[in-house]
Formats: sequence, C-alpha cells, structure tokens
Amino acid sequence: MDTILKTNITVKDICEGFVYNELEGKGLFGLAGKLTIQPEYQRNYIYAEEGREAAVIESVLKGYPIGLIYFNKVGNNKFEVLDGQQRITSLGRFITDKFALKDENGMQYFGTMAKDKKDKILETKLLIYECKGTESQIKEWFKTINIAGVPLKPQELLNAIYSGPFVTLAKEEFSNSQNANTQKWSAYISGIVNRQDFLEQALDWVSKGNIDDYMSRHREDTNIKELKTYFNSVIDWISSVFTDVEKEMRGLEWGRLYEKYRKKSYDPSKVSKAVQKLYGDPYIKNRKGIFEYILGGSVDTKLLNVRVFDEATKRAVYATQTAIAKKRKISNCPLCAVGHDTNKNKIWLFSEMDADHVSAWSKGGATDAKNCEMLCKTHNRAKGNR
Repeated sequence: MDTILKTNITVKDICEGFVYNELEGKGLFGLAGKLTIQPEYQRNYIYAEEGREAAVIESVLKGYPIGLIYFNKVGNNKFEVLDGQQRITSLGRFITDKFALKDENGMQYFGTMAKDKKDKILETKLLIYECKGTESQIKEWFKTINIAGVPLKPQELLNAIYSGPFVTLAKEEFSNSQNANTQKWSAYISGIVNRQDFLEQALDWVSKGNIDDYMSRHREDTNIKELKTYFNSVIDWISSVFTDVEKEMRGLEWGRLYEKYRKKSYDPSKVSKAVQKLYGDPYIKNRKGIFEYILGGSVDTKLLNVRVFDEATKRAVYATQTAIAKKRKISNCPLCAVGHDTNKNKIWLFSEMDADHVSAWSKGGATDAKNCEMLCKTHNRAKGNR
C-alpha cells in the first residue's frame, strides 16, 4: 500500500461542503465533495453520545494535535476517510453549528464565536496520510489503525470486511437510532443502536451464531428480506408469548429460545400469571431464568437458582438427624437408611451431605428448617426435583 503525507490541508479545506445526515447520524462529505467521510466500512458517529466531540474542538483551540488522519484514494481526486471520521465529523458539526462549546463567555456556537477563535480553528493544518491500495490492503489497514482509540466492536469490523449493498441496507434498518422500532426492540436486546449491537443481534439470530459466514454469503444481496423477516418473527413470538415486558428479558438468548420452543403452544394469560407468581417468590435468585423455565414447562429449577438453605439451618438439621440416626442405629441419610446396601447404617459427615427440600420448591415447598433434610451427596443429586 502506498502512502503520501499531506501537511497543507486545513480544517477549513476539509470541512468545505460538509454535510451531516441527522437521520442516520453520520458525516457524509467534505473537501468540496471530494471526500466521503463515512464509507460503509466505517462505524456510525459516536463522539456526540460519548461527549467527546467538544474535546476535539478544545484541542484545536489549544493548539494540541488531534492525531493522524488517513484517507483512502479511490479515484482521480476522490478520497474516503480511512481513519479520522469521528474527528472530522466533530469539526464539521461544530463549524455548521450542530453543537455549542463552553468558553469564558458561556456556551458558544461557531457562528457566535469570536473571530480570532474561528480563524484559529479554520486555519489549523491537519496531518493526513493519503493511502492507495487494494480493497484487502485497505481493510486490513483499517482494522490495524483502529486498535487504538475507541476499539471497534466485532460487528463494526465485520461491516468493514463485508461492506456492500447488504451491509448498507442492514445498517439503515438496524443501526438507525431514528428507527421507531428500536424502542420495542430494546426491551429484548441489550446494547446501543449506533454501535451495531442491534444489527449484530439480528444477524446472530438469523445465522444461528455464524455471523461471519452469513455476511460473506449475502454480501452482494440487494435486499435484507430474510434478515428482517426472521428478526421480526423472533420479536413477534416473544411479545405474543410474554405479554408483560420485564427488565430481565433484555439480553436473553431469544434466538436460541425461539428455535427451541416456537413450535409449542402457550396461553399468554397463563404465562403472565406464572411470570408474576415467580416474580413474587422470595426464594428465586435468578429472575432472568424465569422465562426459559416457563417455556420449558416449569421443570428445570436450576434456571431459577432457587435460594438454598443457610449454613445455620443445615447444621441444625444435620445435628438433629444425626442424633436420631445414632439412637436408632441407622444412617443419618434418610434415603440410605431405607436402602439395602452397606450404607444403610452409615453416619455421614456434614461435609459429605447436602441440604434438600423435603417437599420440592417447585411443588410449593418452602426454603425453611421445617422443609429441610440432609441427604448424602449421591442421593441428593439423584433426587433432583421429585
């Protein structure tokens, strides 16, 4: 890859003809239309939401360097930003009065700023490398230079590797913070729209976890019908089964749950009552497991991490059981005592036993001393939820 260092391009030059798309949240053009600021392999603009755009302007005013910028030469006098789009977009947004900066005179937009400060910004020269190479070279370099700063997320890197019509359409749908559907989606998906978290989730669901392969196969597709249809099917299924939206639903493995349970029928009203009952149970430690527990027929109590007996209760029950067992000359494990093997008279150490519910929690048994029994570890594991 060939590189040439340019030291004579000013902020005024680079921001000439600057365009910012409020809907998509990205800078589009600069250098009087010669520069594409955010090609498809670039991430969305994130400096505004991270509170970093003002720092770029403050650095310029103080004469601090804002770092190297890299352009990819894509044609005769045509360029795209390889690295530096966040900084360039911050400069362009400020010069076009998209945000204000606080100084000794209060909050100032560029248009109301003192002339000497305006000139300081506009006349600042930037250090820019013009790069020219093959697509694979450019994208490999893009990944390398983005190790520093705000790291690229895996999905942002995949967007760069597989840039094309499919990524463009997918980002318009799933990486657009102005999409009214994101509010509904955020009830079930964790992350930030602009950082590609929603797109990553949609791709993970439709690809069954193999996003890289899916994007490679669909890179040149001119529609995202399959992606949207599958994603909406998962969302619609969740909201039809669980009519109440709970905060613990956010970030669950809904794609896996959809594939595993979508063919089963559920009564939404009964599901709602079951959810509320479990939410009101003080013995449940993992509320996130409630939803898969219900989908699976309310059988696998391990999903709920039901509160176990405390140490004092276990030792008290152990002492009582052991005293009675020794008096009767039987094992202090009730199940060993009724057996026919060599352990029927064995007195187990406390460390060799586990506490268990006499009446299973799932069948209404409480987690208290009256419903506690100590079993040898072998029988405790075998008993399960019976």
